[in-house]
Amino acid sequence: MRAFILLLIFLPLMSYAGEARDLAKDPVIEKRMVALAENLRCLVCQNESLASSHAELAEDLRREVRELIKKGMSDQEIKDYLVARYGDFVLYEPPVKGSTLVLWLGPFALLLVGLGALVFQLKTRRKTMPETILSPEAQQRATALLNDEKR
Repeated sequence: MRAFILLLIFLPLMSYAGEARDLAKDPVIEKRMVALAENLRCLVCQNESLASSHAELAEDLRREVRELIKKGMSDQEIKDYLVARYGDFVLYEPPVKGSTLVLWLGPFALLLVGLGALVFQLKTRRKTMPETILSPEAQQRATALLNDEKR
């Protein structure tokens, strides 16, 4: 019972969330960092931008980008630095070159393979399944059943 009372007393303290603080003292640097981070991929989440990710690595990379901005590097120099360190995968839109052709053409190739397999399957199925021909009596029964359902 005492543990429950203590839990109730300390629960508000455990759930207190502090104010979100601006990580850069200079709003110009912060704005430029966010603009850059929007076009960079979080290496942990992979489907989120570096700007929107809450992963620890993303926080570290945003801090690193801020430091590179403070050093006077241009946006392109910062991107080149990150690509040299982490590869083209860090960019949301990697350049089209030999090593990234799979990223650009892979989805289309998979779509074509899937469509080809579907066409092949349908043709094979048509050949293996004989067409059923109904006798005149069976056609009359089917017509009667269909007319009954319409009423």
